[in-house]
Amino acid sequence: MIHVPGIPEGRPSPAGILRIAPLPQETTASLIGRVAASYGLKTSSLRPGWKWRSQQPRHESGAPRADAEVLLNAGGRRLLTQLCGVEDHVLARALPSWGLEDARLPAEQDEAPAAVWRVAGAVAGPVAYGCRLCTARRTGADEQVVRYMPLWSRVCIRHGRWLLDADAGQQHEYLDVTHLPEIAGAQRRWAAVARRAVRAGTGPERVFALAGAVVSRWWDQALGWERETVWPRRLHQVAGGDAGPAFEWWRIVGRDAVVFPEVVTVAEALLDPAMAELVWMDSGAGRPRLLPADGLFCRRLGERVGRAWLGPLAAMDHGGPLIAWMGGIVRRRRTNGRPPAPGFADDPWWVRREHQPVSMAGQFRVLGKEKQAPGSGRMWRATVSAEQRMLIGQTIETAEEQLLQLRGVQTGPTADVARRLLRGLGHSASLIENAWKRTTVAAVNGGVPLEEVAQWVDMPVEVLQKMLMTAGGREDSG
Repeated sequence: MIHVPGIPEGRPSPAGILRIAPLPQETTASLIGRVAASYGLKTSSLRPGWKWRSQQPRHESGAPRADAEVLLNAGGRRLLTQLCGVEDHVLARALPSWGLEDARLPAEQDEAPAAVWRVAGAVAGPVAYGCRLCTARRTGADEQVVRYMPLWSRVCIRHGRWLLDADAGQQHEYLDVTHLPEIAGAQRRWAAVARRAVRAGTGPERVFALAGAVVSRWWDQALGWERETVWPRRLHQVAGGDAGPAFEWWRIVGRDAVVFPEVVTVAEALLDPAMAELVWMDSGAGRPRLLPADGLFCRRLGERVGRAWLGPLAAMDHGGPLIAWMGGIVRRRRTNGRPPAPGFADDPWWVRREHQPVSMAGQFRVLGKEKQAPGSGRMWRATVSAEQRMLIGQTIETAEEQLLQLRGVQTGPTADVARRLLRGLGHSASLIENAWKRTTVAAVNGGVPLEEVAQWVDMPVEVLQKMLMTAGGREDSG
């Protein structure tokens, strides 16, 4: 029999008195918290039973992180098993972190219970808050639970809840999606999509990640889409009817739930051999050509997500994950289906780091930093005119094309190659400088303090101010 801190020495140990079963995919830290609550203790009162080899993860504000995880040595696992009153194999089956090692834990033969704190996302994947109604139905207690849950399993269909990330440090545990049946329907459809991905020899998680990257990029662009009506309606719905003045905050919290039906639809489309055939036709098949703005694939994809007008917009997003996937499909077809090495550009399912959506926690960090500077929290699309954004984008694209062309001119006499390279680089440099100036003007006009912009461009404030006055005069005269 063991002694639990918080229980007087003269009283029987609670170990084994209660049976506290783990929930599927629960974090070990979450289970320890529920064990303490079951014995009428605070979690902090139970922790001295283990020797801790690290500090508890906290947010910048100092508040404990809900997504904290605990790894235990053999003695530590034995202690938790006794406290729960369940068999070791039950815990091993339910807890993804059970049995995982950490260099800071003592050797297996050390009997003293020891534990180390970790962040759950670095242990076994993303975590979310569990549904309290489901937890109460199973345990009889209204308790906070944190579980490992990928995005495709976030809907509690029984109670109409979208379960939110536990790593963002905000107070909401779920969004009410009762009146958005298409979100629960998408989760039901995902099971078939995942099976199709397995049959195609691609991991379902990779397909979902790519589809999520594509749709999240659309989400970022959608503020400028006048014809987009579905996502605003859903966003206001999950916000309780009206996002109101907290619109920017709700866009962060609600994104994954709002776009989930389109993510599943895009995943279905990317796995469809008929859609891949349309990509091949758009590329010119045996006679290579640039992918057209009115291509069959993007047009059909827009129709499948319920936006017939989306095709040309998706086709012109040359720096996005969708075009990268199309390029990978074409290259694989031209190499007779030879499988690419994972993690390289020829792998159509590889999502580059710059294409990966920013997490809710990451967006909140950016939002907090933006609000510290006057004017910088305002949205780029709301403060910069469409014409300016188009000119900046076109200038950058032209410079990119110019630089790509230079990669193929490094053969021939030295003088000819040097002349072509220097002229091409000079032209690209002038284009980049033009885009640089336009972006700087847009930032200052959008309310970002001149001193901050000067730091970003590594230029004295006085020099930058003169440059802006010259640039402004040229734009006015133009």
